[in-house]
Amino acid sequence: MARQHFDPMGTTAVITGASSGLGVEFAHEFARRGADLVLVARRQERLEALAVDLAERYGTESTVIPLDLTAPDAVDELVRDIESRGIRVGSLVNNAGFASYGRFGDIDRKRLDDEVQLNVSALTQLSRAFWGPLTAHSRTSPGNGALVNIASVVAFQPVPFMGVYAASKAYVLSLTEALWYEAKGTGLKVTALCPGPTATEFTEVAGNGDLFFRNPQTAEQVIQTAFKALDARSTPPSIVSGVSNAAGASLVGLVPKRSLLTALGRATTPKPRV
Repeated sequence: MARQHFDPMGTTAVITGASSGLGVEFAHEFARRGADLVLVARRQERLEALAVDLAERYGTESTVIPLDLTAPDAVDELVRDIESRGIRVGSLVNNAGFASYGRFGDIDRKRLDDEVQLNVSALTQLSRAFWGPLTAHSRTSPGNGALVNIASVVAFQPVPFMGVYAASKAYVLSLTEALWYEAKGTGLKVTALCPGPTATEFTEVAGNGDLFFRNPQTAEQVIQTAFKALDARSTPPSIVSGVSNAAGASLVGLVPKRSLLTALGRATTPKPRV
């Protein structure tokens, strides 16, 4: 068995978007490795149920903070709450995010504002707010702290009818890879996780039931990819989950932009409503 170079035992990990999908699986894996959790999402009942499950399975302690990170000052409220409890954060997983699918001119402007706020602004603000504590912790305990930002395979190219989402994930990828370099020498592991189609609530929330994804990965498979990267002696700046997804991402730069956009546009064009 390969040696694990990421050991968060005895630390606390903050996970946003922890009420479903990848967030739940991140919580289970951190707890399995002995970390306590701060679970953040809007749906309090789901967070509380998850906290009970983690305690029963792994004996870890979870702090539940129900919060809508699209709200003004939500990040400041979260940081104050964590600090007031005396919690020392060792890892941060910026998992909260959502997509909007449809013709750009038809999507509600408030929804787009919330999408940018959550996917870009909140992620950036949380990364900055905890950067000092994360790097300080990792300098004294190298290898047991991490900053994981959830990007996507769509970060590698524009996607018609999901343009704001793809652009937001391109931002996450670029920012996180830059922070990977800035973290060198601190002991903090930084990476952008880029999932492809995954069997979660994502498509229902995005409203893109028209799209059909063959052989989506499970959330468990994506989390295995993330922790394989964290367990590496040298964690990569970003990691794409799934062999076919990684191959597709690597080929994007070889395809002429018009051809790429035409193919993607044809694949994602919303179907007429009858």
